[in-house]
Amino acid sequence: MNVDHEISLLKEEIRRLGTPNSEGKYTVKFGVLFADDRCANLFEALVGTLKAAKKRKIVTYQGELLLQGVHDQVDIVLLLDD
Repeated sequence: MNVDHEISLLKEEIRRLGTPNSEGKYTVKFGVLFADDRCANLFEALVGTLKAAKKRKIVTYQGELLLQGVHDQVDIVLLLDD
């Protein structure tokens, strides 16, 4: 899969699993994304897709590398929702 396609799928999943924050931007915990069965089937490398989306300023989150368990409570915020 190409990165653009994976990022578009990621945006859909954040909208599906997340909730709008006070600024109206969708936000979801990393642990929720990571544990979701549909996401597990869609993304071979969820962390890599998140990193690429962050680099393109489509999502934001604290830190560089997210690890399951350690970073389950980190908020992932969808910045570009087109």
